[in-house]
Amino acid sequence: MTYYGTVGRVLIVAGLVLVAAGLVVMLGERLPLKLGRLPGDIVIKGKNSTFYFPWVTCLLLSALFTVVSWLLSRR
Repeated sequence: MTYYGTVGRVLIVAGLVLVAAGLVVMLGERLPLKLGRLPGDIVIKGKNSTFYFPWVTCLLLSALFTVVSWLLSRR
């Protein structure tokens, strides 16, 4: 396969991933699993500020991306 064919495939996959991410963001309120608001995410509310770190969401997305990259590299 040529260089341009490889780059073309990467761009198509990246575009599909962006479309899927856009749909998740648009439909996020209707999904039963609220990414960024999972049990275990850290929220510290003070008088004048709020610190928020989506710890469990980061772990879940990391595991998901690891599985997807593992599946794509199994040729």
